[in-house]
Amino acid sequence: MRFLPAERFAITIILALATLDAGLLAFKNVEIDVLGYISALMTGGSAVAIGQFYRRFRHNEGIALATTAAGLFITFTIVGSVFNYLLLPIAGGRIDPVLMQADAALGFNWVRFVTFVSDHPWFGTLTRYVYLSSMPQLIIVILVLGFARQKEALHRFLLTGLIAALITIGFWGLMPSSGPAAFEVLPDAVLANMPTVVGPAYGNELNRLASEGVTYITPQEVLGLIAFPSFHTVMACLSVWFMARFKYVLPLFITLNLLMIPAILIHGGHHLVDLIGGLATFAIAMALSGMAVRQAHRRYPETAKPQIV
Repeated sequence: MRFLPAERFAITIILALATLDAGLLAFKNVEIDVLGYISALMTGGSAVAIGQFYRRFRHNEGIALATTAAGLFITFTIVGSVFNYLLLPIAGGRIDPVLMQADAALGFNWVRFVTFVSDHPWFGTLTRYVYLSSMPQLIIVILVLGFARQKEALHRFLLTGLIAALITIGFWGLMPSSGPAAFEVLPDAVLANMPTVVGPAYGNELNRLASEGVTYITPQEVLGLIAFPSFHTVMACLSVWFMARFKYVLPLFITLNLLMIPAILIHGGHHLVDLIGGLATFAIAMALSGMAVRQAHRRYPETAKPQIV
């Protein structure tokens, strides 16, 4: 099969995580929804296969770039979420009290903020849809960059996302956090006016997982475990940064992701400092992905052509 250097880098990360997943599943005696994950992995694998078909036989690099990157991103998301779950239970407590103190120093109180927004239900509904748009936005970015044959930008996007996710999971593994929704209690009137994506039941389940761990993992019930740094913030930065070259849609992405700021706080159940951590993670990942791309160019000066694995 023919893969470009950045795609091979992504495959290496995916295979390494999959190997860790297999080892941890056996070591921790955790059962997994085999059929569910095979089905999910087939989605990513099929996209990669389509990309290889169009690169090798149809010589349509636009479709090849887009579908290969989409497949690799989907596959990484699957193996990465399993790895994140296998870091449960949490030993030694969570850093949320420290994060709450940092929020207080910045003048931010999550309960007061969500209560204020609940007095404007239309805004709560709007930000709910904005919050849920994060993953579709990333798929759109991949397709636009791919079909436009913006190879270097697409691969920089892919590597930045993967590196940022690894940083996020790694930090959480060392200093876990669950967000204020796992600790604070919102008034019933607030929840009646504005049901949040990460609500009381979600917070309770995060607390249960933190203390008890997991014995069975299925893609049907995977939750976002990480509060700090906020990966939703990373995704917002990815969308805006890599769509900046497309002036006709940039205003839409800027508007959506400005609204993503309150959406992450309200519906993601995040501390304010989680967003700051997400910005820092994005900046670090961008720098590292730039180094990786430059290294690939030095090692493979002919990267304009597909590389054979």
